[in-house]
Amino acid sequence: MNISYCSDKYQYTMGKTFYDKGLKDKKAIFNLFYRSAPDKNNWAVVCGVKEALEMVTGLGSEDESFFEKFLPGEDYREYRKFLSEMKFTGNIYAMEEGEIAFPTQPVITVEGPLIEAQVLETPMLCIMNHQMAIATKASRVSRSTTKPISEFGSRRAHGPWAATYGAKAAYIGGCLNSSNILTSTMFGIPASGTMAHSFVTAFGCTIAGELKAFDTYIKSHFGEPLILLIDTYDTLRCGLKNAIRAFRENGVDDNYPQSFGIRLDSGDLTYLSIKTREALDEAGLTKCKIFATNSLDEYIISELERQNARIDSYGVGDAIATSKHNPCFGNVYKLVEIDGQGVLKRSEDKSKAINPGFQITYRITRNGMFKADVTCLRGDNTAKNIENRRKVTIRDEYDDTKITTFEENSYEFKPLQKQVMKNGQIIAETMSALEKRNYYLSNLQGLNDTQKRLINPHYYKADISDELFDLKNGLIDSLINEIKQFDGE
Repeated sequence: MNISYCSDKYQYTMGKTFYDKGLKDKKAIFNLFYRSAPDKNNWAVVCGVKEALEMVTGLGSEDESFFEKFLPGEDYREYRKFLSEMKFTGNIYAMEEGEIAFPTQPVITVEGPLIEAQVLETPMLCIMNHQMAIATKASRVSRSTTKPISEFGSRRAHGPWAATYGAKAAYIGGCLNSSNILTSTMFGIPASGTMAHSFVTAFGCTIAGELKAFDTYIKSHFGEPLILLIDTYDTLRCGLKNAIRAFRENGVDDNYPQSFGIRLDSGDLTYLSIKTREALDEAGLTKCKIFATNSLDEYIISELERQNARIDSYGVGDAIATSKHNPCFGNVYKLVEIDGQGVLKRSEDKSKAINPGFQITYRITRNGMFKADVTCLRGDNTAKNIENRRKVTIRDEYDDTKITTFEENSYEFKPLQKQVMKNGQIIAETMSALEKRNYYLSNLQGLNDTQKRLINPHYYKADISDELFDLKNGLIDSLINEIKQFDGE
């Protein structure tokens, strides 16, 4: 499947008009951004840029017969030939995977001939919306505890592609590992997993069969990490006892060189983990870990932590793999400039009007902590002041009483969007999944604890420059005046 053409037909019907009327080569700039983050937060984790760039390079790889299937007829013949040869020749700027992004900031900016940039909309949104939903959800789940989180939701994901790349996004968003072996082999992400209930029942539906299952598994995997699933029949009355016996009889104790533990997959996890910890400690297995699963999410894990459950690590499936509470991430792809002129879509709600023009976002920091983000028109006075660490004043777009001033040389900054494609060629630095995960974790330290709260977080200051504000509102006011005078005649 050529995902470069996982597109909507209207992008190609619009394209024909651009082609027919000589508009196809107009210089266009599109921004991919989101308006609001999931779960009433105001930030998200960037993920999917690598796959988005690879998708872009696939344009021009189908012959005319492919396009004839959805653009038939003689009128489309010349256009089909053009599409079969059309590759992307423009430039792309993007945030790093693992970056923390705030609403309206350009996550990806596409600059190129109008028709080439337009047809990227759906496949790019498809990739970015999926991976940012999963990475952001994984961030929330992993922030609900200081304990490790394992992702194992592939069986509930929306297809193999979603499972594979979703697991990658979950890892970048803070999960320690994944159960998905394809993700592991493709991205070098640690794979984890031991046994399911079917392994236990394969030895017969008896308590003795459960002990035999544990004993056989340990003998087969001795010297490796060992996790025994103890809730197949009864967690405390037989599962835990059989696990302790199997560990002892095979010489697995606190001197075992690898990690070992048990998994709880049902019932009252707080009560069961406390009782299990007591029994393991009494048996002298103080280093035996307790791993918990069972339809967990950030809210349940937070509650387990509040109740002082004796759980050492968690496994989370569909809550992450499908971003269960917010399965649809809100990235949009909007034209913001054409032939050097800013454009926007006006909304009835003025606060939802998009930011026009060729933009760049600066993150202002002090002592490693994020203080404010400012999205500017590239090269505007605010951008120049920040680049030279001059005095800069930021005004809230919707409340002019909220003003923050940063004195000259009192701050550091970094631009968030880097050029990742030049003249149709990928120029982005190669980063491993581990490097992207570490980048996200380092960014997370730039936010204070109130901004990282799962519920009712303190909102971080993310504003726009005065020049961008003036361009935006000038366009809106001009449109409003035209609409007032428009009579349709």
